[in-house]
Amino acid sequence: MASLLAYQLRAASRKPFNFGALSLRARQLSTDITNKATEDDEPKFLRAVEMFFDRAAKHSNASEETLKHIKSTDSVLSVTFPVEKDGKTVMIRGYRSQHSRHRLPCKGGIRFSSAVDLQEVEALSALMTYKCAVVDVPFGGGKGGIMIDPKEWTEAELERITRRFTLELCQKNFIGPGVDVPAPDVGTGPREMGWIADTYRNFNPQDVNGAACVTGKALSLGGVRGRTEATGLGVYYGVREFLSFPEVQAKMKHSGKIDGTSVVIQGFGNVGYWAAKFFEANGAKITGIIEHDVAAYNKDGINVEQLALWRKENGGSFRGFPDAQIIENPMSVLEAECDVLIPAALERQIGMRNAHKIRAKLIGEAANGPVTPAADEVLRQNGAVIIPDLLLNAGGVCVSYFEWAKNLSHLRFGRMNKRWDERSKEQLLSLVEGNAGHPLTEVERRQLIHGAEEHELVYSGLEDTMIVACNETRQTANAKNIDYRTAALANSINKIAASLAGSGSIFTHA
Repeated sequence: MASLLAYQLRAASRKPFNFGALSLRARQLSTDITNKATEDDEPKFLRAVEMFFDRAAKHSNASEETLKHIKSTDSVLSVTFPVEKDGKTVMIRGYRSQHSRHRLPCKGGIRFSSAVDLQEVEALSALMTYKCAVVDVPFGGGKGGIMIDPKEWTEAELERITRRFTLELCQKNFIGPGVDVPAPDVGTGPREMGWIADTYRNFNPQDVNGAACVTGKALSLGGVRGRTEATGLGVYYGVREFLSFPEVQAKMKHSGKIDGTSVVIQGFGNVGYWAAKFFEANGAKITGIIEHDVAAYNKDGINVEQLALWRKENGGSFRGFPDAQIIENPMSVLEAECDVLIPAALERQIGMRNAHKIRAKLIGEAANGPVTPAADEVLRQNGAVIIPDLLLNAGGVCVSYFEWAKNLSHLRFGRMNKRWDERSKEQLLSLVEGNAGHPLTEVERRQLIHGAEEHELVYSGLEDTMIVACNETRQTANAKNIDYRTAALANSINKIAASLAGSGSIFTHA
């Protein structure tokens, strides 16, 4: 089915094509990659999110009416617009879902993928709602996507598509610093976010806070230091925190230390790369890295930077990398023995076809929805610890929140207090040196009085956020004797319900 969809998309670039009929079918489609691990009767992504929600709702304090409200998607925008390619007109379809406006703005990425469909966008926007709540980020959940393969379009064509989609969002009031704030996702990055910001600014020149209409921007356009690596760093912090819990150590028969822990990572994009870098830097052994075509495996550990450089210089593939075994069936490496497995690619990567083969002791969901509900049950019955996506990959939205706050304040973090902190520390240090009679070297002095830079403050804020959210999840799981996914979702539901109860509901009651 995916090959048929790709064929139709390529055909559309050669002649005028109406994507309306195709998009109706696309809502029911998934790519071959997301179907390899699942049985035909396993639920699609949106239904899986709803099933996890229903399971957690039983352990929440919310009423039935409130649960209905939280579960439902508030608004969905579906647009089509023409773009010229090679002298022909191609009709492009895009979506934006605002799952919940209990807190504003809505927040969530925009992805460019030929597999984008309405169900996927709704599912991802729901996850964003729960994700923001679980880490106490004051946003509602949103998500967007454009049904294109970015590899089939030139940079100039991608810019036209991005700007036209942004125009549609502006016209329908689906973008704005206090309304809906997109961010990078699959197939997009700082470049696309810059185009979105510029288009919004041109249509809203009076909005002094216009830079906050989108996050994940380049630093020169108001981005924040630390945003690029945020999700991967959050994954590292989350796994590190769970490994410190005695009950997790006992279940895994693990020391609790990152040093020496064997890690397999699926996906070597932004999230997978940075997660691998942070695990490696703290002593973990990256034994496997899985991509869509092949996987690299070395039981003694892979040098992450060397592998990344090899891929960059060799056509985007691991093939030929000399310091690891290249596995032609990449999905098989998911089943390799390891302490920690990090699915950091797409949804539905562990299903009923492979769940019983997974040997990892801990599974950290860096991707959205990588484990199906049935597979989740099998993995837990087999003793695996699962850190859920709505908690573990929240680093991106957390640092997006910091960027949004920076744009609204029009002030770089640390600018007002860095030198003051350094002078205060220097005075204190001089007193200590005088009383001790032992002056420090200049290098030692600089290390001790150093004031925090922006990226250090971002790292600190992210680390604190992940530690607090992980411990809240742990407390609920232990108190109610439930798994961590159900606990995180129950916490999220309770926080959203409290927000709804506190604000009341206009025009609902007679």
